[in-house]
Amino acid sequence: MKPLEITDANFAQEVEQSDLPVLIDFWAVWCGPCRIIAPVVEELAGEYEGKLKVGKLDVDNNPNTAMKFGIRSIPTLLVLKGGEVVDRIVGAMPKSALVEKIKPHL
Repeated sequence: MKPLEITDANFAQEVEQSDLPVLIDFWAVWCGPCRIIAPVVEELAGEYEGKLKVGKLDVDNNPNTAMKFGIRSIPTLLVLKGGEVVDRIVGAMPKSALVEKIKPHL
């Protein structure tokens, strides 16, 4: 399963109204560390299907949402429940570390 493409336009529907916790990867095409973490985000989308909604938001194409959450460096991953940020992960990290951050919110 691929991560959803989250945009300024579908953010409310896909994230704020989601019954599941949501992991959003804020990224950009030109960002090296974003490319490093991308396969891990894709794996999480498959492994946690039905428990966690996983999405990616391109900060260059969706500046409003990035600004709303004060995204200053990428990659930044946010975990949201009921539209509220419950965890913020800045920078690329190994999959095991990401799983440890996500598990308490499932």
